[in-house]
Amino acid sequence: MSVWKEKENLGGEVVDAGVVILRTSGCAHSRGGGCTMCGYNQESSEGISSEDVIAQFQSASKSLDGTQFLKVYTSGSFLDQREMPLDAQREILSWCRDSGRGLLLESRTEFITEDSLGAALQVHDDIEVAIGLESANDRVLEFAINKDMTVADYDRAASAVKSAGARLRSYVLLKPPYLTEAEAIEDAISTAKHAALMSDTISINPVNVQKGTIVERLWKSWSYRSPWLWSVIEVLNACAELDRKVVCDPTGGGRERGAHNCGGCDEEALSAIREFSLTQSRNKIQVSECECHCLWETIRELEGLIVGGTPDLQRFFRKHGA
Repeated sequence: MSVWKEKENLGGEVVDAGVVILRTSGCAHSRGGGCTMCGYNQESSEGISSEDVIAQFQSASKSLDGTQFLKVYTSGSFLDQREMPLDAQREILSWCRDSGRGLLLESRTEFITEDSLGAALQVHDDIEVAIGLESANDRVLEFAINKDMTVADYDRAASAVKSAGARLRSYVLLKPPYLTEAEAIEDAISTAKHAALMSDTISINPVNVQKGTIVERLWKSWSYRSPWLWSVIEVLNACAELDRKVVCDPTGGGRERGAHNCGGCDEEALSAIREFSLTQSRNKIQVSECECHCLWETIRELEGLIVGGTPDLQRFFRKHGA
């Protein structure tokens, strides 16, 4: 279990939000292979009971003073009763209701039903449901991400969330494996446009290399590179035109396993991304142009000419002094 506080734009005001990550029995999809980039399930354990989950949350709640909004994450789906039994769900929902906090929860589409949403909203009516759309391209969902979900599945679940009266946050993945940098940018922008049809918030999630994943195996063999921060900025600038709340907090940003540039301009780029997420300023994100911007543009062009893979050209150039 982990707990911390962070800033969140809530109704146009920057507030303190609490973040709680509960250790659970894990994502149901991981038992069938899981998504290619997701290693969160390694922190799960089959033997975790409802009482364990409640005890974790009660311990975490002692550190949430001063927060106005709560994000509760598990290894999988809050609405999956095998992972989060009803009494554990109700404990968290009741605590948020009684303390006057809105709640963000995550779920895969198959667990988002009229019954599951209705039961949650009966306890607390201030809920935001986050769904991992990831890509609005079914081929990317199947072959690059192994999401075990289609765009139609997302559309159904998103419609159910809105019909039930909850808010919807959609996750957009930036740079699934096997896509070039240019393809990844295009896919993320088109996915965000699809998500904007029903979402209140769009979260751009650059892939970070997590342990024990297919992405890590590709990364170790120089066949994958996490997205450039220049790519993140390009996607966010495009999303700023969608008239939706758009957020991005790159996990591992500025490090080799996370979204990064050359190292010299990373902190400025990350600061601009975080500022955009908090202020929702519709001005374009401005970052001083670094020498690596030209390398990023060159690599975008070169990757499209390579047959049979998407190698990490930046590491290649660095090793060979180019």
